Amino acid sequence: MSLFRKKSIASLIKETTGKDVALKKDLGAFDLTMLGIGAIIGTGIFVLTGVAAAEHAGPALIISFILSGLACVFAALCYAEFASKVPVSGSAYTYSYATFGELIAWILGWDLILEYGLASSAVASGWSGYFQGLLGGFGIHLPTAITSAYDPSKGTFIDVPAIAIVFIITLLLSQGTKKSAKFNAVMVLIKLAVVVLFIAVGVWYVKPENWTPFMPFGFSGVATGAATVFFAYIGFDAVATAAEEVRNPQRNMPIGIIASLLVCTALYIIVSAILTGIVPYTELNVKNPVAFALNYINQDWVAGLISVGAITGITTVLLVMLYGQTRLFYAISRDGLLPKVFSKVSKKKQTPVANTWITCLLVSFFTGFVPLSKLAELTNIGTLFAFMTVSIGILYLRRSKDQGETKSGFSVPFVPYVPILAFVFCAYLALQLPRLTWISFGVWLVLGLIVYFLYGRRHSNLNTQTNLNKKIG
Repeated sequence: MSLFRKKSIASLIKETTGKDVALKKDLGAFDLTMLGIGAIIGTGIFVLTGVAAAEHAGPALIISFILSGLACVFAALCYAEFASKVPVSGSAYTYSYATFGELIAWILGWDLILEYGLASSAVASGWSGYFQGLLGGFGIHLPTAITSAYDPSKGTFIDVPAIAIVFIITLLLSQGTKKSAKFNAVMVLIKLAVVVLFIAVGVWYVKPENWTPFMPFGFSGVATGAATVFFAYIGFDAVATAAEEVRNPQRNMPIGIIASLLVCTALYIIVSAILTGIVPYTELNVKNPVAFALNYINQDWVAGLISVGAITGITTVLLVMLYGQTRLFYAISRDGLLPKVFSKVSKKKQTPVANTWITCLLVSFFTGFVPLSKLAELTNIGTLFAFMTVSIGILYLRRSKDQGETKSGFSVPFVPYVPILAFVFCAYLALQLPRLTWISFGVWLVLGLIVYFLYGRRHSNLNTQTNLNKKIG
């Protein structure tokens, strides 16, 4: 039973005030909403929409986004309750520690390491592609060998621009959460302006006949499209990792999570409708579909602004993903399941600086050497697994002895229906992912169990406390 030993919510909250591990509470509802939009609006609109329309959903991409959005809305409500009642870093990992116990928490933490690490790598790789396209517009071309991940058949060996942006964002994150949040807010406002510009210009060029046939690949294509574009929605999970650095988390966490998700879902649906209305879906299998659509209608000047907006948008996604990864490492390390260096906080910056730079090195390796196509699907399955666990966790939280300690804060409406719907929607989307993705995910979890039994279980703070109690007894 020691594998399923739990931490009470009271003890989790108490640990946030410990010496040398306390983070500075700098964030409000606006900061959290901007973090959420910063993570959600980016790769989804500027990269994934074209491929999903051309290969899976056609004009019914709108329905794909609605399906993914519904799954996320239900899951977001569950996250909002946990985040307001357990305002501790670690997101689904920490929530699982309080509801399911240590082993399940570790599996969730290991799963989220995959999610954030590979998402950061995938986003940095996408950023590199857009940045090189922008340089190409000025006649500047980098040597082929340093333009992409290792692929001798194409003459590429390492993605230097991707590694460079990871180091720049890490330098910013190491300066403290407030500075990072201010930078993110400015960048988010710029990219929202760019998205609104696309809508304002593109709506006049929509041809309804491009929406016919509306569902060329059938509903199975729509479902596969929903699973594909789900990558676009993972940002609100990253908002939950900020809980420990939020002023008044009972009020601000639900606002940040739900507001960012609603804004982004509306924009995704509008943009996908306009995109497939401007360009026949068969021609959208490109890396820069939004800019491509504007070039298609000879609005080249707007297309240029869109490319700048895409780089801005993808930069904020990378910032929030890297932030989420560092706070996840921090939470797991504070519990003793990873080495203590990950939870060491700089007294001057009040942020885990050493952890941030270690994360930078790990992400730089993957983004520099692993092809983008291998990264995105594993990110999706990791996210869906986390959402499913958090949804079921609400049912456990409502029945646990800790429920008396968590009366304040946001509560999911219509329990148990909303958590069950969140679980069912996410499970359905997960089943649409390729078999190879499931196999790779299984291998990753087995590797995580090996790490837990060789290191985490013995070094766990709960294990140390148990041994101490036995000696005293």
